[in-house]
Amino acid sequence: MTKTIIATEHAPAAIGPYVQATRVGNMLFTSGQIPLDPATMDIVAGGIEAQTKQVMDNLMAILAAAGADATHVVKTTCYLKDINDFLRFNEVYASYFTLGAPARSCVEVARLPKDVLVEVEAIAYFD
Repeated sequence: MTKTIIATEHAPAAIGPYVQATRVGNMLFTSGQIPLDPATMDIVAGGIEAQTKQVMDNLMAILAAAGADATHVVKTTCYLKDINDFLRFNEVYASYFTLGAPARSCVEVARLPKDVLVEVEAIAYFD
C-alpha cells in the first residue's frame, strides 16, 4: 500500500516529529490537533468552546487537504483536560458532524501539550 503524507498551511504545523495526517489506502489517520491558530501558532484565547472550535477547524482543514470532510470520519479520540467540560465540548464538537457523528472515545487526561484544554484526532475512510 502507498503511504501519503497530508500537509496543509490551513492547520498548525507539527510541533514535534510527526505529520498532520497520513493516508494509507482508503484510510486517513490524523495526528491529534490542539487549539493552535495555524497563522500564528498561538493557542487561541477563550475557554473550552473557543479551543474546541479551533481544534475542529484544524481537523477539518486537514481532512479537506486529503480530499475528505466530516462525513468521512469514522472514529475520533478526544482528550479533555477537565471532564467537567464534556457538555460544552460536545456542543461545539457535534456542530461539525451534522450528518451523523462517528464512533468516539473521550477521556480526561492529566495534561495536554502546551497546557491546552482539548485535543482531538480522527480516522477517516474513503470509499
